[in-house]
Amino acid sequence: RVGRPGPYARLMTDWPFASPIKPLKARVREPPPRGEGWVYEPKWDGFRAVAWGGREPKLESRNGKPLLRYFPEVLPALGQLPVGTVIDGEIVVVVDDATQFDQLQSRIHPATSRIELLSNEIPAELVAFDLLAIGAGDRRAAPWSDRRAQLERLFEDLEFPWHLTPVTRDYAEAERWFSEYEGAGCDGIICKLDDGDYVEDRRVWIKWKHRRDCDCVVGGYRVHKDGDKIGSILLGLFDDAGGFHFMGHCSGFSNHDRVELLAQFEQIRSDASFGGDGTVRVPGAQSRWSTGKEADWIPVTPGVVVEISYDQLEAGRFRHATRFERWRPDKPAEECTLDQLERPEGAGFSEVVS
Repeated sequence: RVGRPGPYARLMTDWPFASPIKPLKARVREPPPRGEGWVYEPKWDGFRAVAWGGREPKLESRNGKPLLRYFPEVLPALGQLPVGTVIDGEIVVVVDDATQFDQLQSRIHPATSRIELLSNEIPAELVAFDLLAIGAGDRRAAPWSDRRAQLERLFEDLEFPWHLTPVTRDYAEAERWFSEYEGAGCDGIICKLDDGDYVEDRRVWIKWKHRRDCDCVVGGYRVHKDGDKIGSILLGLFDDAGGFHFMGHCSGFSNHDRVELLAQFEQIRSDASFGGDGTVRVPGAQSRWSTGKEADWIPVTPGVVVEISYDQLEAGRFRHATRFERWRPDKPAEECTLDQLERPEGAGFSEVVS
């Protein structure tokens, strides 16, 4: 029978709705929205997580996977929450006063002994940005401004490792945050409507993300699964000593171009491309998370230059797939060096969050 759960069912849970949920999402929009009714928050470089405060606290990923096994040190923080509270936020690892996504990724490990070691060496912290329930009261249908006000009141009683992300209604201040907070681990700005409710699994919020250009040298390629075209090209940059560093990949080509590119790159195949003094990163050797596909690449003689755009750097390489902008036959490959990469400076994490 469809309808409201009976009183016995209500006693079986501390929360007004069932776990897991699918968090509200954001979509990229350029330029970002501005005007009356919009509010702005830093977008943190971590793992999206939903925290459930109750007799059996939970911490779940955006896909509903349990995370407390990997971050046991945050269990006391969940114990600070009133029973029936649900918070949407981010798990971060802070090193040198900035969030470090590569360090955070290392926390997802199958060995319990390793998890315990890392929980002490690089402990996780929690950044809250939305309140979905409190005291077993469902707040998802309330306007964002009401949820934020209640979240701020809740934070009067919460302590480290909890942090409350800042918010502003001033577009000029959000522009300043966009530039100055990047060094703290902010990889953009999230734009929200002041009167918006919380709609699960919908792209309602707006992401305002960094985008930068860089001239890279093609050091190899991967063949498409169809076998008759390019799947992606592998990008590299030179250091001062001539070492050729693998930086990431680019795959945004039309089907016609993929066929032609395969024929062209087959003509400059080489025995090796990326490499240097032994500290240079090469494809297929970047981490234990490689699935086997990473090693399936073909080196080419470094000489073809391409202009790409990227959003973030992580551990010395492009974190996400880059966007193809244009070929650069006018630029010598040796001029494509690591010093092109912008290294943000500004406020530290501790100066941004409360």
